[in-house]
Amino acid sequence: MPVRIWRTPLNIEKAKLPKAEIHIIKNQCKGCGFCIQFCPKDVLEESEEINERGVHPPKVVDESKCVLCSFCTSICPDFAIFVVEKLCEEEC
Repeated sequence: MPVRIWRTPLNIEKAKLPKAEIHIIKNQCKGCGFCIQFCPKDVLEESEEINERGVHPPKVVDESKCVLCSFCTSICPDFAIFVVEKLCEEEC
């Protein structure tokens, strides 16, 4: 039986969710689509542009939905995508 959280944390207003910054090296992408297919939040989709290899690299649909799981970074065979946390001074 899975564990269920039955209450919200007491300091929920102080907690800040991390913001993602997704970097795609377009000319390194070979168009396998693994990052698009396996993203748990559907943050990426195939772009209309064509890179040097003649394929459509991914593009970011909604960066705010990214949960920084970095699965796209792990699954990319060409190391063409990586995710870092945005450093925000005040408010992102």
